[in-house]
Amino acid sequence: MILLQIIFWLCVFVIFHSYVLYPLIIKWLPKKQKYHIYSDCETLSVSILMAAFNEEMVIEEKIESILNSDYPIEKLEIIIGSDNSTDKTNEIVQKLAANIPQIRFIPFDKRQGKSNIINQLADLATGDIFILTDANVMFNKKTINELIKPFCDEEIGLVDSNMINTGLKKHGISIQEKSYISREVMIKHYESMHWGTMMGPFGGCFALRNKLFTKVPLNFLVDDFYICMQVIKKGFKTINNIDAEVYEDVSNNLYIEFKRKIRIATGDFQNLAQFASFLWPPYTGLAFSFLSHKVLRWIGPLILIIAAICLCVMAFFSKFYMILAIIYMFSFFIPFIDILLKKIRIHNIILRFITHFYTMNLALLIGMFKAIKGVKSNVWKPTQRFQ
Repeated sequence: MILLQIIFWLCVFVIFHSYVLYPLIIKWLPKKQKYHIYSDCETLSVSILMAAFNEEMVIEEKIESILNSDYPIEKLEIIIGSDNSTDKTNEIVQKLAANIPQIRFIPFDKRQGKSNIINQLADLATGDIFILTDANVMFNKKTINELIKPFCDEEIGLVDSNMINTGLKKHGISIQEKSYISREVMIKHYESMHWGTMMGPFGGCFALRNKLFTKVPLNFLVDDFYICMQVIKKGFKTINNIDAEVYEDVSNNLYIEFKRKIRIATGDFQNLAQFASFLWPPYTGLAFSFLSHKVLRWIGPLILIIAAICLCVMAFFSKFYMILAIIYMFSFFIPFIDILLKKIRIHNIILRFITHFYTMNLALLIGMFKAIKGVKSNVWKPTQRFQ
């Protein structure tokens, strides 16, 4: 009984630490760095790399958002690779490239996946800095400038953007997704300020030095985290600049987002196997941020299962743990209650947050088994736009 109690409360602490305590610790710790203060670095040339698959709805607006930047146009090159698009993406980009010398368009006639396209575009790029971005992530006038400014510091190797979500709706999970992403932005910002060990950028838009780009393995599903950790491995700092704002329509469909999170979770465990050595020695800022922000969350489903088993056994010997077990097991049914209420157009924000939490952990569990089984290809279907 004592051993079960220790295991159970340790499980509670692990979940509490990753989701609540760690964000509070890094918020309250004295800031060591001030990465948001820089002089202009407009002498750096920039290559914007973009892999596109069937992006006819957004590709023209994305290119216009780049061209409207206040960064010197003569310092920019835009290299777009179409991953065998079957809609009007090629036609739109080819038309723009014919009149805009900064655009270089590479149409591929075979699906290869985002990472493999970016790997090949990187070979063609000449800029001092690479900006890797998705077609549906829009810039404002200052985005490129704010991404480039930190590179005045020679220690900084990678800079992440501040993802701002648009298109919130009450009937789906967009409010919960936005809350989660906004919180992630702030956690990454504080990691930057303390140790320069931001744990992975948002793949929709981030920048890094040309010389630090590492090609992503052909079967890896989460390229942004892999590239980021390779930058850290080479001895450079990775940071988030909250002034580098970009805009993306937030995911709203639970089922579509669930499938996306399974893919991301699978890639997370691929990266865990690749970078597990970063957890040692344990007293460094890198190990602390990697463990607290990522690893403990990734193994969260196992922690939740172990806690449930301990509670169910202890319930036979203690009224207190019996009550806890009933409450805990009931919480697993909340997503089903939320889905039923949704069918009659009742949307409870609190219930939806619980649904979001459990579906995210279920996706992590499935992703773990997929990673153990092995991944042969990183080709995947992009998330549906404007859900």
